[in-house]
Amino acid sequence: MKLMVCVVNNFYTAEIEKEMNKKGYRMTELSSSGGFLKRGSTTFLFGVQDDEVEHLKTDLKDTCTAFEEKRGKKADAPRRFTSFILSAEDAAFFTQASST
Repeated sequence: MKLMVCVVNNFYTAEIEKEMNKKGYRMTELSSSGGFLKRGSTTFLFGVQDDEVEHLKTDLKDTCTAFEEKRGKKADAPRRFTSFILSAEDAAFFTQASST
């Protein structure tokens, strides 16, 4: 399993959230601030199987491109998104202990 951390220009945030939900991706949206990729960004966390990573990247790119065709490209956006792929094979799930 992989975890994709995807820092998205806010211009695309709502469209990515809508389209990725339609396609069945499971994600978490984080409100964030700081100087890493400047302000005006939203961070998404996607959990995907290893063989789905390239498909997710393509879906993200296609969503941004289609959105630009409808709304026009945001001239001052230096990038649509920046993504990082992390291995999640050691993921641990913590559950509430039963009280029996």
